[in-house]
Amino acid sequence: MAVRYSLEELSARAPGNSVEVRVPPFGVTQCIAGPRHTRGTPPNVVECDAGTWLALVTGQTGWGDAVDRGLVAASGLRADLSGELPLG
Repeated sequence: MAVRYSLEELSARAPGNSVEVRVPPFGVTQCIAGPRHTRGTPPNVVECDAGTWLALVTGQTGWGDAVDRGLVAASGLRADLSGELPLG
């Protein structure tokens, strides 16, 4: 429930369709203004597990640290959520 809510909150605060954020198996959202992606694998993808995601949105883990430690897979030029996280 916390993962889904926080994904909804991210997309409300940073509306758009240029980055797909995946937290399997709990949810996925699109956010960040920019070119819209409609077919196939999106060019800008962020993916992590639920524990890492919740640590990022609450500020317990920083974006750069999580990426450096391999806790977050981020691909694409727009797949940097450091300006959007934490949500608090």
